[in-house]
Amino acid sequence: MLKNYFKIAIAVLKRRKFFTFISLFGISFTLTILIVLTAFLDHLISPQYPDTKRNRSLYITVAQMVDDKKGYYSNGPLSYYFLDKYVHSLKTPEKVAISSIFTPTNTYVNNKKLVINVKYTNVEFWDVHDFAFLEGRSYTAQEITNGDRVAVITEKTKLAYFGEASAVGKYIETDNVQYRVAGVVKNVPITILFSYGDMFLPYTLAKTDRNNKEYSGMYTGMILAKSKADLPRIQEEYQQVVAKVPLDGKEYNKFYSNADTYLASFTRTMFGKEQDSGKSKFIMWVGIFALFFMLLPTLNLININISRIMERSSEIGVRKAFGASSKTLVYQFIIENIILTLIGGILGILFSVIILAVINNSELLPNVILTVNVTVLAWALLTCLVFGLFSGVYPAWRMSRLQVVAALKAQ
Repeated sequence: MLKNYFKIAIAVLKRRKFFTFISLFGISFTLTILIVLTAFLDHLISPQYPDTKRNRSLYITVAQMVDDKKGYYSNGPLSYYFLDKYVHSLKTPEKVAISSIFTPTNTYVNNKKLVINVKYTNVEFWDVHDFAFLEGRSYTAQEITNGDRVAVITEKTKLAYFGEASAVGKYIETDNVQYRVAGVVKNVPITILFSYGDMFLPYTLAKTDRNNKEYSGMYTGMILAKSKADLPRIQEEYQQVVAKVPLDGKEYNKFYSNADTYLASFTRTMFGKEQDSGKSKFIMWVGIFALFFMLLPTLNLININISRIMERSSEIGVRKAFGASSKTLVYQFIIENIILTLIGGILGILFSVIILAVINNSELLPNVILTVNVTVLAWALLTCLVFGLFSGVYPAWRMSRLQVVAALKAQ
């Protein structure tokens, strides 16, 4: 039976090539956009090199400082002083990595300007992350304490500055300061903001005054738990510490800061306020966008399917006259529609692979490799089935309501 339905579906698709093209284009285009966006979101949310321990990590990215009386409001990264004093005091975490937001610096190689993004870190930064060292090692706690001018650079920076030769032990200069290269790591995708940099330096070499006891600054914290089960306990412990942060002499009377999971750390920046991370709001808006984006081609496909039914009214009338039940005809039309959407889905997947390959090869996002993984592919196929089912139910119901005499007279 399914084989006959498949043959009929292919014959119908060949009969009206223009309608078939419009239907396939709408399905494949919609699915292509959704797959590409899903691949990008999957890259952002799923553990990625070198931040591979996200399932047992929490992130402290911003603090919200409020003065209710004067209406003063501040929202931004924290200072090294705050993270070192209050986050390092937590007893539950295994490690606490502190790193700055990367900042661009300039250097020149063979009279050619080279922009190097610098990130300042503590020594635990290298324990929390899983960097792949191609040469050398990370800098040590002693080198940080001594204020030694040592650096870890990425492979891309090494090739641009030193070429193919080994870089360990050599000196790299940026902003008129020379640093001895201790190690070379594999390139970091720019989308991994907590880890990204072209050159990593000890926090003691930062130009900011570390003796400044302000709470706001240019640093973020990453807490590594011993196990995923410890995350709620760490969050509770951090809130207890935040509640005791002294505000005497500050410009505000309320202080909010949270240790969030990876996704929540970003949604808090975009949608969050005080204790609300904005994660639910983000998921809601993504869901509304995906639903709306799928709804338009679904409605279009429903209209096309209704037109196709009216054209096939004589066929329906003849089949009913020879004993075909409405239930059989409904099943046939829904299966035909699912076959159409699956063909469009396959085309959408192929187009997605091509587009992702173009994005990866263009270096539009440095060091970022987007892929259609098993999860994305499974959602894509499920989307096709749902798309085909919903766009075929109403037209199939309309078809089942046609009377034999009316269907034959329509021709």
